[in-house]
Amino acid sequence: MMKMTKMLMAAVAAASLFFGTAFAGWDPAESDNAQRAIDKFRRQAPTLERFFLNAYGYAVFPDIFKGGFIILGGAHGKGYVYELNNLVGRSRVTQVNFGPQLGGQSFAEIIFFKSKNDLDNFKKGNYELSAQVTGVVVRSGMATNTDYSDGVAVFAMPNAGVMAEATIGGQKFTYTPTD
Repeated sequence: MMKMTKMLMAAVAAASLFFGTAFAGWDPAESDNAQRAIDKFRRQAPTLERFFLNAYGYAVFPDIFKGGFIILGGAHGKGYVYELNNLVGRSRVTQVNFGPQLGGQSFAEIIFFKSKNDLDNFKKGNYELSAQVTGVVVRSGMATNTDYSDGVAVFAMPNAGVMAEATIGGQKFTYTPTD
């Protein structure tokens, strides 16, 4: 078990170095991508509106790029963090997966935070979602009775690509406040 943990940490560190870039300046087109993703989530699953109305905050990742080959895979994306519907920061997500997998895909993800405390935990940086917290895949016209689990609700929506997998892994997030 210890060897597996060390391998996972090494893979996350390598993925962060490979995919990570510094936030440099503000590009308004990037936040336009976030708004387009939010609009698409609202169109595809109108039942998510209750989360938009009642959540204390949310993080939206318009494009998370994921790939896997044989037994190792990973994903990375940039996102935006909203508190009471106001943009308050940016975030990055890195994911590492182990298990049989092949392919590549892009998907959008939104994480709703039930309370101020739940969002504040995310904003502390180095936030992680374990394999036990699963995201609901949004499909057009879908209805959901999903609720919060440990103060978060996670929804994902495919953008493009094909991926076959039976993996275990987790997501790690960073947070940077906007100036």
